[in-house]
Amino acid sequence: MADNPLPIVENRVMETEWGRCIGHRAQWNGGQYCALLTHRGIVGCGAYDVECLEKAGQLVAVSRGTLETPLVYPEDLLEARIMSLTSHARDAGIREGMTGREALRILLELGD
Repeated sequence: MADNPLPIVENRVMETEWGRCIGHRAQWNGGQYCALLTHRGIVGCGAYDVECLEKAGQLVAVSRGTLETPLVYPEDLLEARIMSLTSHARDAGIREGMTGREALRILLELGD
């Protein structure tokens, strides 16, 4: 049996001026994804399926990297622009074109 390396998976608490979130990333041979997870929703990369998460009633805002500038680390999402989102995220005040940092602030400032 081949001894294949396992993918890298990392979760860590990230402190912001609006509160804490979990910075999450996974990376394997030829691919990766990352997210900022909050108590109310997610700012994630293009690996997240907005249509599916819409049906599940989730607050999700998605940015997309490119081959030249992939989104690998959670911090990469902070300056990336939101490209798509669920209606639930829109109702919370998140809009296309915002930075991930702006979307994260809105999610962290939402009450329970």
